[in-house]
Amino acid sequence: MKIARSIFFYTILILSTTVMGTISIVGSFISRWWPVFMAKVWGRVNLWTAGVKVDVEGTQNLDPNGTYVLTSNHQGWFDIFAALGYFPIPFSWLAKEELFKIPILGRAMLNTGYIPINRSDHKKALISMNKAADKIREGTSVFIFPEGTRSPDGVIRDFKKGGFVLAAKSQQPIVPISISGSHRILPKKSWLIQSGPIKIKICKPVLPAGTDQKSRDQLLYTVREAIRANLSAEESGTPTEPPSERPVRASANGSGLSRNA
Repeated sequence: MKIARSIFFYTILILSTTVMGTISIVGSFISRWWPVFMAKVWGRVNLWTAGVKVDVEGTQNLDPNGTYVLTSNHQGWFDIFAALGYFPIPFSWLAKEELFKIPILGRAMLNTGYIPINRSDHKKALISMNKAADKIREGTSVFIFPEGTRSPDGVIRDFKKGGFVLAAKSQQPIVPISISGSHRILPKKSWLIQSGPIKIKICKPVLPAGTDQKSRDQLLYTVREAIRANLSAEESGTPTEPPSERPVRASANGSGLSRNA
């Protein structure tokens, strides 16, 4: 059964990516919202073919008109399908600058609101991070995986600081998001699909308290612990080392983060 489902999934994945990707690129020259809609359809189609059901909690914590840095643990491929297919507000991804140099695709990504990041050297990375912060301040929500790569076993790893620097620079709320169960669907280094549920828990947003190192460290600690709180015992990994005490501001609606957020 796993082999048959896996063959079916990869067949539909190739077809849906080719067809919907082409439609999305063409549509991006007409409206930036058309690719967003196609991405949602693409995500849901591929979840359906894999036999995956997604349950989303905490949508009331987001203002439909708000701008956020959406921050999640990264268990596997299906995190992306689930986020695109079921997240309640539109968002963009950060993408390597080289992709924007590809004819047509690069222009389509810009039209859609994707944000280029240059990681070739520290100075260029800083410039691109400042530009990304400007885009966020202008109203583009972005989705990031601060672990940097998929977890090999579904257990949350240490977070890299780049996303928290971005949140501090933009001074927009950062939203902790817990994704649970996606590692079992397609473990790293495996090609066999196993159907099952994915749970997404959206926590309450937090505003960065400042742009200094201590503030960013406190923000990282708060966000990672909020994400860990909604994972299973097997997924939650090692607690973050607490930084020196420093307050983190609650979001504008008065909601803060706690371990039960």
